[in-house]
Amino acid sequence: MAEVHKSGLNAELVSDDLNNCCKSEAACIRCQKKACVIGYAKECIQEYQREPKKTVPEGIKNIPTMDYKIFDEAELETAIAHILKECKDCREDHDEDCIINVIRNCYELGLLGDRQPYEGSTIQYLMRLESEFPDKAAHIADAYKN
Repeated sequence: MAEVHKSGLNAELVSDDLNNCCKSEAACIRCQKKACVIGYAKECIQEYQREPKKTVPEGIKNIPTMDYKIFDEAELETAIAHILKECKDCREDHDEDCIINVIRNCYELGLLGDRQPYEGSTIQYLMRLESEFPDKAAHIADAYKN
Protein backbone atom coordinates (compact mmCIF):
# COMPACT_ATOMS: atom_id res chain seq x y z
CA MET A 1 0.00 0.00 0.00
CA ALA A 2 1.35 3.44 -0.92
CA GLU A 3 2.20 5.77 1.91
CA VAL A 4 -0.30 8.57 2.61
CA HIS A 5 1.17 12.04 2.12
CA LYS A 6 2.02 13.06 5.68
CA SER A 7 1.68 16.80 5.38
CA GLY A 8 -1.70 17.16 3.78
CA LEU A 9 -0.81 18.44 0.32
CA ASN A 10 -2.93 21.47 -0.58
CA ALA A 11 -4.64 19.73 -3.49
CA GLU A 12 -7.03 22.63 -4.06
CA LEU A 13 -4.15 25.08 -4.62
CA VAL A 14 -2.41 22.63 -6.97
CA SER A 15 -5.65 22.01 -8.85
CA ASP A 16 -6.23 25.77 -9.21
CA ASP A 17 -2.68 26.24 -10.51
CA LEU A 18 -3.15 23.43 -13.02
CA ASN A 19 -6.39 24.99 -14.23
CA ASN A 20 -4.61 28.34 -14.61
CA CYS A 21 -1.84 26.67 -16.65
CA CYS A 22 -4.23 24.68 -18.85
CA LYS A 23 -4.64 26.04 -22.37
CA SER A 24 -8.23 24.70 -22.41
CA GLU A 25 -10.06 23.11 -25.27
CA ALA A 26 -10.42 26.53 -26.88
CA ALA A 27 -6.69 26.54 -27.61
CA CYS A 28 -6.11 22.81 -28.04
CA ILE A 29 -9.33 21.95 -29.95
CA ARG A 30 -9.81 18.92 -27.70
CA CYS A 31 -8.30 17.92 -24.38
CA GLN A 32 -5.41 15.51 -24.80
CA LYS A 33 -5.65 14.40 -21.15
CA LYS A 34 -2.64 12.20 -20.24
CA ALA A 35 -0.83 13.13 -23.49
CA CYS A 36 -0.46 16.71 -22.19
CA VAL A 37 1.86 17.55 -19.28
CA ILE A 38 -0.82 19.66 -17.59
CA GLY A 39 -3.55 17.10 -18.34
CA TYR A 40 -1.38 14.34 -16.87
CA ALA A 41 -0.72 16.41 -13.72
CA LYS A 42 -4.45 17.14 -13.45
CA GLU A 43 -5.19 13.42 -13.51
CA CYS A 44 -2.54 12.85 -10.82
CA ILE A 45 -4.04 15.48 -8.50
CA GLN A 46 -7.58 14.22 -9.11
CA GLU A 47 -6.45 10.72 -8.11
CA TYR A 48 -4.77 12.23 -5.04
CA GLN A 49 -8.03 13.98 -4.12
CA ARG A 50 -9.88 10.64 -4.37
CA GLU A 51 -7.24 8.74 -2.40
CA PRO A 52 -4.40 10.79 -0.87
CA LYS A 53 -1.12 8.92 -1.34
CA LYS A 54 2.41 10.24 -1.32
CA THR A 55 3.46 8.56 -4.55
CA VAL A 56 2.11 8.23 -8.06
CA PRO A 57 2.84 4.68 -9.30
CA GLU A 58 5.30 5.03 -12.20
CA GLY A 59 4.57 8.76 -12.06
CA ILE A 60 7.82 9.97 -13.63
CA LYS A 61 7.82 7.25 -16.26
CA ASN A 62 4.33 8.22 -17.43
CA ILE A 63 4.89 11.98 -17.82
CA PRO A 64 4.31 12.84 -21.51
CA THR A 65 7.71 14.20 -22.48
CA MET A 66 6.74 14.75 -26.11
CA ASP A 67 4.20 17.50 -25.35
CA TYR A 68 5.47 20.67 -27.01
CA LYS A 69 2.60 23.05 -26.33
CA ILE A 70 3.45 26.60 -25.32
CA PHE A 71 2.05 27.52 -21.92
CA ASP A 72 1.83 30.85 -20.11
CA GLU A 73 5.25 31.27 -18.47
CA ALA A 74 4.03 33.44 -15.60
CA GLU A 75 1.39 30.87 -14.62
CA LEU A 76 3.95 28.05 -14.72
CA GLU A 77 6.47 30.05 -12.69
CA THR A 78 3.82 30.73 -10.04
CA ALA A 79 2.74 27.08 -10.07
CA ILE A 80 6.35 25.92 -9.56
CA ALA A 81 6.71 28.33 -6.62
CA HIS A 82 3.50 26.99 -5.08
CA ILE A 83 4.47 23.33 -5.52
CA LEU A 84 7.89 24.09 -3.98
CA LYS A 85 6.09 25.42 -0.90
CA GLU A 86 4.25 22.11 -0.69
CA CYS A 87 7.56 20.22 -0.82
CA LYS A 88 8.81 19.03 2.54
CA ASP A 89 12.55 19.25 1.76
CA CYS A 90 12.86 15.51 2.25
CA ARG A 91 16.55 15.45 1.23
CA GLU A 92 17.77 11.83 1.31
CA ASP A 93 14.18 10.56 1.58
CA HIS A 94 13.31 12.16 -1.77
CA ASP A 95 11.15 9.91 -3.96
CA GLU A 96 11.05 10.63 -7.69
CA ASP A 97 7.44 9.39 -7.84
CA CYS A 98 6.26 11.66 -5.01
CA ILE A 99 3.15 13.48 -6.22
CA ILE A 100 4.82 16.84 -5.58
CA ASN A 101 7.85 15.85 -7.65
CA VAL A 102 5.73 14.47 -10.49
CA ILE A 103 3.62 17.63 -10.72
CA ARG A 104 6.70 19.89 -10.49
CA ASN A 105 8.29 17.90 -13.32
CA CYS A 106 5.18 18.47 -15.44
CA TYR A 107 5.43 22.22 -14.83
CA GLU A 108 9.15 22.14 -15.71
CA LEU A 109 8.47 20.45 -19.03
CA GLY A 110 5.93 23.15 -19.86
CA LEU A 111 8.19 26.01 -18.80
CA LEU A 112 11.76 24.82 -19.34
CA GLY A 113 11.36 22.05 -21.90
CA ASP A 114 12.83 19.34 -19.68
CA ARG A 115 12.65 17.89 -16.19
CA GLN A 116 15.11 19.38 -13.72
CA PRO A 117 17.11 17.50 -11.08
CA TYR A 118 15.71 17.73 -7.57
CA GLU A 119 17.52 16.23 -4.63
CA GLY A 120 15.09 16.98 -1.83
CA SER A 121 16.11 20.60 -1.18
CA THR A 122 14.16 23.59 -2.44
CA ILE A 123 17.08 25.96 -1.90
CA GLN A 124 19.49 23.78 -3.91
CA TYR A 125 16.86 23.45 -6.63
CA LEU A 126 16.38 27.23 -6.86
CA MET A 127 20.15 27.79 -6.95
CA ARG A 128 20.51 25.29 -9.81
CA LEU A 129 17.66 26.95 -11.71
CA GLU A 130 19.30 30.33 -11.18
CA SER A 131 22.48 29.16 -12.88
CA GLU A 132 20.65 27.65 -15.87
CA PHE A 133 17.53 29.83 -16.23
CA PRO A 134 18.28 33.11 -14.40
CA ASP A 135 15.21 35.10 -15.49
CA LYS A 136 12.73 32.32 -14.87
CA ALA A 137 14.43 31.37 -11.60
CA ALA A 138 14.14 34.96 -10.39
CA HIS A 139 10.39 34.97 -11.04
CA ILE A 140 9.97 31.59 -9.33
CA ALA A 141 12.03 32.72 -6.31
CA ASP A 142 10.01 35.95 -6.02
CA ALA A 143 6.73 34.03 -6.12
CA TYR A 144 8.13 31.50 -3.63
CA LYS A 145 9.02 34.25 -1.15
CA ASN A 146 5.59 35.92 -1.40
